Amino acid sequence: MHETPLTTPTPLVLSFFLSVFLVALEPNERVPVVLPQNTEPRPAPHFLSPARLDVTSPCDPECHKRAPQPSYWDLRRLLSYETLHSDGQLTETAVGIYGSSEKAGQSHVRRKRQIFGHDGRFSIAGQNFLLKYPFSVAVKLSTGCSGTLVGDRHVLTAAHCVHDGKNYVKGAQKLRVGFLKPKQRFQWIRAKRTHVPKGWIKGNANDIGMDYDYALLELKKPHKRRHMKLGVSPPAQKLPGHRVHFSGFDNDRPGQLVYRFCRAGEETSDLLYQHCDAQPGASGSGVYARMWDGRRRRWERKVIGVFSGHQWVERQGASQEFNVAVRITPLKYAQICYWIKGNFVDCREG
Repeated sequence: MHETPLTTPTPLVLSFFLSVFLVALEPNERVPVVLPQNTEPRPAPHFLSPARLDVTSPCDPECHKRAPQPSYWDLRRLLSYETLHSDGQLTETAVGIYGSSEKAGQSHVRRKRQIFGHDGRFSIAGQNFLLKYPFSVAVKLSTGCSGTLVGDRHVLTAAHCVHDGKNYVKGAQKLRVGFLKPKQRFQWIRAKRTHVPKGWIKGNANDIGMDYDYALLELKKPHKRRHMKLGVSPPAQKLPGHRVHFSGFDNDRPGQLVYRFCRAGEETSDLLYQHCDAQPGASGSGVYARMWDGRRRRWERKVIGVFSGHQWVERQGASQEFNVAVRITPLKYAQICYWIKGNFVDCREG
């Protein structure tokens, strides 16, 4: 059983709301609007392939920057999305984009370190830390990845944790989200529905589709923990201390929550490159930073990206490696926020 398709406002009504919505914002704060238009059923998924706990791509920052800029119609296609319901039904929703001027931007077998020099990860132990913000927002997916609480019943994660680019993975239909408790125990809540952008589904882990490696899970019941707010990813040089942080469940430290932070490196319009130490299992973790909230006049931690995986490239005969996060751009913010809130009026602050 799935929800009745959402009704799209008429152009006149939408124009009025957008004028009120955008005038209230400063020019550099404007967030576009991504609205669902029509929803149609799709064939049931297969759920055959196991989830990959990390993805790799040989496409370096220059490779991504050379990719052709998507048109408005391309963006509408990329931001259209599939929704997997817990009863196995699958739907596809087309979207409209309003008020946006945003420009988006061979496999090789090799041992992937994902640890750069000294291992800078910290295992978080003790109830005083595990159950307190911001560490308490990190959750584990039953497919083996990590995720971050971004609403009363919503979890942000990587798309590859539930979909391999071609079909939904084994365990995606009965997906569960684990909340770490003392003594390395997990309390599990089932996912009610899962949203995955078509920008990921169009390709696979070795395609440019890594730009859209994010998904949102809606739980069957509220989790009753504090969640982290979403934020639009600023340029790396504007991050406080130029640093990013994330916590997840790396599979080389079973049952432990692992925290790390590092300096942000190169970036494209959709990806942030960094050398934060990580191992498979951490993918899907929310990458966050301390952001200044001008309206409330205070600093707040906000999720500005999703840790995706590992990239290695050959440059002038030398190997370079990165860990990569998908940036939350204004369009992605508008889309994810709508998935959480169910309206665009509450999605005006990035």
